[in-house]
Amino acid sequence: MNITEVMTSNIETGNLKSSCGEIANMMKNVDVGVIPICEDDKLIGLITDRDLVVKGLANNFNANTQISEMITTDVITGTKYMSVEQASDLMSQHQIRRLPIVENGKLIGMVSLGDLAVSNTSNKETGKVLENISAPAELNK
Repeated sequence: MNITEVMTSNIETGNLKSSCGEIANMMKNVDVGVIPICEDDKLIGLITDRDLVVKGLANNFNANTQISEMITTDVITGTKYMSVEQASDLMSQHQIRRLPIVENGKLIGMVSLGDLAVSNTSNKETGKVLENISAPAELNK
């Protein structure tokens, strides 16, 4: 099965000038925990609900703070040519719960662990991804 068959393609995005409050409201309105950050339709980063708390609130940022100070820019991405299994393997390998799908740097979709769970992939495959994502990362020595 191709990843385009399970990805969400209608995605809310923010930009570097978006405030924490705007992003939080976006997350609330569309019931998601991540908002891709784009400029000129190109994916430049992600911000998660956890980022808003750990990088934002915990550092005394307020609702008017621009999210540019807390986005993740080193983003693992997939392509529309991937199979669901390849996307699952990539998510498992990098311990990520969401995989942006890009074409020529442009965001065209997003795949979540939930999307994989409700696709026709086996429960064994989804379980493997969840197990690997939930496992603690090995400490660098």
